[in-house]
Amino acid sequence: MLAPFLLMTLIRQSPCKINLLLNILGKRADGFHELETVIQPVGLCDELQFKRGGHGIQLTCSESSLPVDSTNLVRRAATAFIEAARIGGGVSVHLQKRIPLAAGLGGGSGNAANTLLGLNQLFGQPLTAVQLGELAAGLGSDVPFFLQDRPALATGRGAEIVPLGFFPALQGVCVFLVYPGFGIPTAWAYQELAKHPGALNGRPGRAQKLVAILQTADLEAAGKEFYNSLEAPALNKYPLLALFQEFLKANGAVAALMSGSGSTTFALVKGRNAGEELREKFRAGFGGACWTAVVPL
Repeated sequence: MLAPFLLMTLIRQSPCKINLLLNILGKRADGFHELETVIQPVGLCDELQFKRGGHGIQLTCSESSLPVDSTNLVRRAATAFIEAARIGGGVSVHLQKRIPLAAGLGGGSGNAANTLLGLNQLFGQPLTAVQLGELAAGLGSDVPFFLQDRPALATGRGAEIVPLGFFPALQGVCVFLVYPGFGIPTAWAYQELAKHPGALNGRPGRAQKLVAILQTADLEAAGKEFYNSLEAPALNKYPLLALFQEFLKANGAVAALMSGSGSTTFALVKGRNAGEELREKFRAGFGGACWTAVVPL
């Protein structure tokens, strides 16, 4: 039997996500939080370049503030893959960052998932989809979502993924992203939930209700169901984020919400032109210090 064809180099785009809903349902016995979340992929991408050769794992990154040691999710994913696939040769990975760090957009989780997918392709598909899923779940709750490219309903601690069809309510919609220049540590946000019992123990079923509305063409009705439990601690500490949302809703956004643990705020608008107009209004109101992007969904 001929050996699988092995690529020498490979480039993958690594997209981010927004949480249209993140409903925390309480603390689990294993220390994680039970949740339900509706996740939407967003076409703002980092880029991963893979090359076979050398010894061990060589990781470089365009963002000097991002460590490339064993704490980096790309390195952790590469290590997990090499060990699981029993790869003897080395590999170099370069990460070109475009997604802000610690922003609630899942950039690091997406990088980890696409490292697993990229290395599996680079080395001739030695691992099955089930094996890749197990590795992804071991790297972080958001990582399994990025093994596929569709919207999804995630439950449990966030790693139980049910891919969904693209939502009719979001057809032709653009997302305006605002990152204020500071991150919010995910661990801090979850720890602070204890001070907000209403947000810590949410009402089950909100995610299924939102999905049902998104499967119609009624964006306005869907936007009213957007919710994020982690806004309770985040907006309390950073009231600027609440001001962002109020401004965006008052200036044409159908909906505005913090994504994940923050600090990125997203706003949905109908079409790129509306997104660019909203960006200009935002810059006029808040200045140009914040990182912003307008991206089609």
